[in-house]
Amino acid sequence: MNGRLALVLLGLVTAPLAAQAKPSKPDSTARPDSAAAMTLVREVFAYEGGGRDPFLSLLKTGDIRPLLTDLKLVGVYYDGRYPVRSVAVMRDVTNNKVYRVKSGDIVGRLRVTTIRPREIVFTVQEFGFERQETLQLAKREVTP
Repeated sequence: MNGRLALVLLGLVTAPLAAQAKPSKPDSTARPDSAAAMTLVREVFAYEGGGRDPFLSLLKTGDIRPLLTDLKLVGVYYDGRYPVRSVAVMRDVTNNKVYRVKSGDIVGRLRVTTIRPREIVFTVQEFGFERQETLQLAKREVTP
């Protein structure tokens, strides 16, 4: 049985070699070797010019950051006579970036609505809805 198997394998290996060794006829209709003519065809698609790419996010990272939870209110410079001139200073705890804002300023998706003596009120815009959020200064420590 092993001898028969070896003979079959030998015939399979030598048959293509024998076919390649034969000189081909100088015929004008001779076909090139089928192995060399085989090419790999791959379907490729690119979004160009038409609409937007549906796989890209609608929210850009600059529009998302900073989140309200990432901000810490550091100081409020409140002007009692002209509250519109008040300035709040916030720090992003993730990258230590400092924001100085007035009423009406926009930081990411947060719009500064009101600045009060110890807090700042934001209007948060998310997916077509608005809500009010407040960020307060840390409580003062009492020294004896």
